[in-house]
Amino acid sequence: MKIKKGIRFITLKSVGSYINFLSYVRPQRAMELSYALFSQPRVGRLKKEELPKILKNTETETFHHNEHHFQTYIWKGNETKILLVHGWESNSSRWKKTLPHLQKSGSTIIALDAPAHGQSSGKEFNVPLYAEFINKAVEKYQPEIIIGHSIGGAACVYHQYLFPNTSINKMVILGAPSDLKTLIDNYISMLSLNKRMLSLLESKFINRFNFKLEDFSGQKFASEFNVPGFIAHDISDKIVAFEEGKKIASNWKNSQFIETDGLGHGMHDDELYDKVIEFLFEDSEPLSR
Repeated sequence: MKIKKGIRFITLKSVGSYINFLSYVRPQRAMELSYALFSQPRVGRLKKEELPKILKNTETETFHHNEHHFQTYIWKGNETKILLVHGWESNSSRWKKTLPHLQKSGSTIIALDAPAHGQSSGKEFNVPLYAEFINKAVEKYQPEIIIGHSIGGAACVYHQYLFPNTSINKMVILGAPSDLKTLIDNYISMLSLNKRMLSLLESKFINRFNFKLEDFSGQKFASEFNVPGFIAHDISDKIVAFEEGKKIASNWKNSQFIETDGLGHGMHDDELYDKVIEFLFEDSEPLSR
């Protein structure tokens, strides 16, 4: 294990050194390469003929959005609908442990595959495009509840900021990052990229998405929310820092923040799911056990 970590460290630093060199001789190439490494997932794809068991017995639908398409999976239930939004290098099968808890409510559950994940199209993942996918699904299915994990949670927050007047009346955000600037800083540190590369990446986001890194912040977006929110983050999360979850909750007026310990980034836990169910259905009839 230590040998593998050592090789990965050397590989990352070698790639970073190459990009740093390019930043002086071919800055445009350096920017595109560094952005591609940041935005292109390496795992998480699904093949239709090799779907995980949890996704096989579902109704599926393929949506077309501009030049993209994305996949949804539906577990039929009653009229209450819950939309599930997974994170980086994952897919809709990640909800396998979550589904039994949500199905106790009898709700219809819909999961979607992110850009460049699962059975959805593309090589590049970005939150603005994911938010567009989410909005298409929200318009079609009219879910009352949305649950997002990791960068999927960040996409849910951004979607709510862009489209505050939808069918969604409760949100659950698990292990999600708040600030794009923090993600970029961590990425630059991981590859040991120079200050020229930070400037180049900043210009990439301005030109591509029309926003500065520091302006893309879940903490800022949530300050405008009226919908009730449940935010949970684990103090031992090694993928997304615990402070990121606290940031999102800090400005979200009608929200509760749950601190967990020992769940890591996955956030799978019966006790946590019981709290999620209580939050979602506190005004409903008792659920069957």
